[in-house]
Amino acid sequence: MQWSEFALRVTGGLAGAVCVGSLVFAVFFESHTCGELPERARRYLRGAALCAPVWGAAGLLLAWQGGGDRGELTAAILTALLTVVLALVGGTARGWRTACALVFVALLGLVVPAVERRSDGGPGHDIGTNTIVMHVLAATVWFGVLLVLGSRLWRDEERAQTLLARYRTLAGCCWALLVFSGVFDVLAVPRRYGEGEAGHLALVLGKTFVTVALGGLGVLARRHLVPAEPTGRGGRRRALLWLVGVEAVLLTSALLVSTVMIGTASGPAASEVTASESVLGYDLAVPPSAVALVTGWRFDPLFGGAAVVLSGLYLAGVRVLRRRGDAWPTGRTAAWITGWGCVLWVTSSGMGVYAGGVFSLHMFVHMVLNMVAPVLLVLGGPVTLALRALPARGRGAAAGPREWLLAVLHSPLTRVLAGPGVATVLFVGSFYALYFTDLFELGMFEYWGHQLMKTHFLLVGYLYYWTVIGVDPGPRPLPHLARLGVVLAVMPFHAFFGIITMSLSSPLAEDFYRALELPWPRDLLADQFLGGGIAWAMGEVPLVLVLGALLTQWYRHDTRLARRVDRSDDELAAYNAMLAELARKRGG
Repeated sequence: MQWSEFALRVTGGLAGAVCVGSLVFAVFFESHTCGELPERARRYLRGAALCAPVWGAAGLLLAWQGGGDRGELTAAILTALLTVVLALVGGTARGWRTACALVFVALLGLVVPAVERRSDGGPGHDIGTNTIVMHVLAATVWFGVLLVLGSRLWRDEERAQTLLARYRTLAGCCWALLVFSGVFDVLAVPRRYGEGEAGHLALVLGKTFVTVALGGLGVLARRHLVPAEPTGRGGRRRALLWLVGVEAVLLTSALLVSTVMIGTASGPAASEVTASESVLGYDLAVPPSAVALVTGWRFDPLFGGAAVVLSGLYLAGVRVLRRRGDAWPTGRTAAWITGWGCVLWVTSSGMGVYAGGVFSLHMFVHMVLNMVAPVLLVLGGPVTLALRALPARGRGAAAGPREWLLAVLHSPLTRVLAGPGVATVLFVGSFYALYFTDLFELGMFEYWGHQLMKTHFLLVGYLYYWTVIGVDPGPRPLPHLARLGVVLAVMPFHAFFGIITMSLSSPLAEDFYRALELPWPRDLLADQFLGGGIAWAMGEVPLVLVLGALLTQWYRHDTRLARRVDRSDDELAAYNAMLAELARKRGG
């Protein structure tokens, strides 16, 4: 790696970290409400707007110096455009939701070059793409917020207790994500760093030492500094700044080691890589079988990690309610866990592995993500559980997770997306827009495109079923008769999609499936016919089950309403009888 390249990477990384850290700090540390931002929070937005152009320019220069590689240059241009948005909007933004949107734009600016860096083909690039995104996001957010926190504590320590407590929670999450992504990447992806065994071992051990030291420093701070009360104006500040300074040095060291590892990474020789490894990231040497589909697991860090984490958070919320003496239906818990179990199964088992090269299995996976898992997830009522388990902040206190969740639920974007019209159009039209255009083949050739497909189908399915049978109240609740009409209206469209797919005379994404050069015979049209049949069957059966769940909810709602009416009638009759008795006594 040349010194100029190293300097550009460090400059861009530092500017990006300060930009992202300022935005995150403004939104989640300095905001007392989820409405208009206070002036001190807007100052951090303006600081982010100043750092954004430096971040974008460094990325463009780095891509230009690298020889103008098309993919890297495209990623640099996209990141630069995102930084332009940050620079223009960040200086004038005043609302909390606008600032949240800027945080999303900034994180997207981190993801684009990271994905491009690891989506260049070769063994393990599927796992490497996921892990590097997690690694970059965790490291940049942690480092950026740490730098901003240090400057905040230097000027003022009035809110040091609250700020440091929140920072420790954020740092703990980032540290866990760094450890998970780093270990998973080193163990699962065949890659070398540096020249020779000694260089590879030194870099890996160096980063491991720094990561462990950061975790130990976090434990020390949580035990000895966060719970403590201020003992003096100067001593407390010196202790906090010393802690922040040491942590900043360790994080800087980790980022420098990562920069060197990026510049010196190398994989197997091209002659050793099969066609399927180059496209998918792994080899499909044997045809699919019942045994391979059951035992051939390849853990998906994105969806598998989300399934484990969100299931754990849900169980933690249930535990909070039960410790408080509140009840939570066991059926909802079972639905939530089973829903994420379905996601884990179709993305990390042999089913998910072979879905990359077999259209029928690909269709099965997408139908489960769109038609089966979301039904179970919405029946789990995660929003209701979160609102009951999370503590509410008092008047004048800084906004917390409960307030952030409410702000997102009541946002105009949520009201639009969760509206019955938009949710239904997305639910029905996604299959036609994807599979009957060039988007399908484009997404299959790019691993990140396939991940976006799965994410889209899962989210769209959740939005649709939320409006129809969701336990959580939606922004635009529908009467049961309207929900029944929505379910009946979409049923024919999935059947039509399956029939059209079965009747096509040419294979979908034929160039992609031919490019895999799988060593076992395949009839693409026959496999596509089977995939269309799966889409037809799995598009109808879940909707029939949803129809049953909807009718059950309708019946229970009417039963509760009838009981309330009967109770009101009984109370009214008793009241009238009491009045009649009083009138009789007075008349007597």
